[in-house]
Amino acid sequence: MPMLKYVDTKEVFAEIPDEITLAISISGCPIRCKGCHSKYLWDDVGEPLSVSSLSAMLADHAGISCVCFMGGDQAPQEINTLARWVKENTDVRTAWYSGADEISPAIELGCLDYLKTGHYSEKSGPLNSPTTNQILWRIEHKESENNLVNITSRFWK
Repeated sequence: MPMLKYVDTKEVFAEIPDEITLAISISGCPIRCKGCHSKYLWDDVGEPLSVSSLSAMLADHAGISCVCFMGGDQAPQEINTLARWVKENTDVRTAWYSGADEISPAIELGCLDYLKTGHYSEKSGPLNSPTTNQILWRIEHKESENNLVNITSRFWK
């Protein structure tokens, strides 16, 4: 299984509605969308992303309400491990920005509160465009079910 690596982190307010989000940019992207604004993430560069490094990041960013893994499609099991650790050890919500068009059966929805799916399409535009092909899902956890609610329209103003 490939080891995830991250290039940088940023506290952001626009990636997940109503959340103060620590966005972690993960390298090694296998999707490679035409028109990508983050081509530097295509290469396998950066520092290893582990539970230990994630724990240190969260300690350095007190006050965030969500952590968002920006990429990681090459190793969904590692995203699951990291998201599960966050859910079990913090009060912070979890999000994953995947570039895949379909929800992989390898993704453990129970570990996530939000999931963005869809490659970037220059023709369709980003999430804040009403013509986007991308979807931001809020995951509602009820009993043994995970219900996906499309909240993409929250980006349209």
